[in-house]
Amino acid sequence: MISYSSGNHAQGVAYAARALGVRAIIVMPSNAPKNKLDATAALGAEIVIVGPGSEERRLRAEALAAAHGYVIVPPYNDEKIIAGQGTVGLEILEDLPNVETVIVPVGGGGLISGVAAAIKLTNPKIKVIGAEPALAADARASLRAGRIVSFPAQQVSETLADGLRTQSIGAINFEHISAYVDDIVSVTEDEIRETMRALSANRQTVPEPSGAVAPAGFLFHASELPATQINVAVISGGNIDPALLAELRREKVVGLRS
Repeated sequence: MISYSSGNHAQGVAYAARALGVRAIIVMPSNAPKNKLDATAALGAEIVIVGPGSEERRLRAEALAAAHGYVIVPPYNDEKIIAGQGTVGLEILEDLPNVETVIVPVGGGGLISGVAAAIKLTNPKIKVIGAEPALAADARASLRAGRIVSFPAQQVSETLADGLRTQSIGAINFEHISAYVDDIVSVTEDEIRETMRALSANRQTVPEPSGAVAPAGFLFHASELPATQINVAVISGGNIDPALLAELRREKVVGLRS
């Protein structure tokens, strides 16, 4: 099997391939964090390095699949992937059935597609809000434009949130977001860093940059969110570079809203 990812989906596919006893090839960007590259390789995957653009890794994976007959496991633009990630929404409803607003990070759109569908099809009164880095807010632009909007690879690659460095959402994801997502907010790089510092004070909520984006939306953009009292912000990953974590912990947390 083959996939393309900046690191988190890569590890999932590598783990599944090892469990099934099959070969895994993962196309990863040259600017992927070293800890994610190492973890993917440690799980037995063969890694193919390309440039930083999300379209570049997708196209390379598709070319390799066509040449060698590999089965592609897409990171987000796939109904089965969306259904699997939708279980996060079901778990939220099971643990907190009276939730009023759920904030979900957006990269390619797989996670928010699944979570939003699970929640809205269970209780359409619950608000589902996406959160993106401002440098990679293509889903926000797409929702407002009513069509898929693509961002330049150079700009997207500048966000600290490496797991959300996609240039555009998938076509299937756009349909889900249009149908089930109420709005999308964007957060700055400083807001991501400050949220990471705040959350890392608790060992159980240490996030990677992408995992801090949804909480950053709640902490810094309350005026753009529904006026609800029972809210969930999804922390979508904890694969943080140890050096970055140490750097953040040396810095002072300022400006967080209660």
